[in-house]
Amino acid sequence: MKEQIRNIYCVGRNYRAHAAELGNDVPDQPMIFTKPTHALVEIDGGELTLPGTQGEIHYEAELVLHIAKPYSNSVTVNDIVDQYALGIDFTLRDVQSVIKKKGHPWLPAKGFLGSAPISRFRPFPGAAALAQTNFKLLQNGNVVQIGNISNMIFDLQTIIDYIAKHYGLGAGDIIYTGTPEGVGPVSSGDRLELLWGEEQFGAVTIKKEG
Repeated sequence: MKEQIRNIYCVGRNYRAHAAELGNDVPDQPMIFTKPTHALVEIDGGELTLPGTQGEIHYEAELVLHIAKPYSNSVTVNDIVDQYALGIDFTLRDVQSVIKKKGHPWLPAKGFLGSAPISRFRPFPGAAALAQTNFKLLQNGNVVQIGNISNMIFDLQTIIDYIAKHYGLGAGDIIYTGTPEGVGPVSSGDRLELLWGEEQFGAVTIKKEG
């Protein structure tokens, strides 16, 4: 899968309650950052190794879109997106806090190896259909995040238009669309499960080392 992905775009602070829980301002336009394709790893039920010596690592469950074709000004979400998945935007929170104070780029906190686990993709049913279902993240069997795209600050069309205008958007790009409230730290041995409604899209066991 990784070999077929071109760019990994991510949307920060796209759920109002999540921005509030971290004490961040709500943006007036999409906040976009990227991850290297080397950060991408498919969730297959196995083990995921993450760094264990750089402070807390927080999970951030997200809906992920797959772009099927080049963007044009008149294209809609339903025209350009062919697949969707669930993913986790892992964040080195202590590292992020330091670099935010310094005004440095987020890459060290967001782009490390294994920081973009993702489920397999499913056919895209349309934006309206997606809004009918919640996605969830379970940590050791407990629900820690529940999200619905209807609660996004910037909807899918706005995100796609914004990314295309400022950075370009084409076939093979994917977009992590933002995380709802409930983010928190992971520990070695934690079992994380991503659910779409009641259907499990993927699961992974965390191993921290280093």
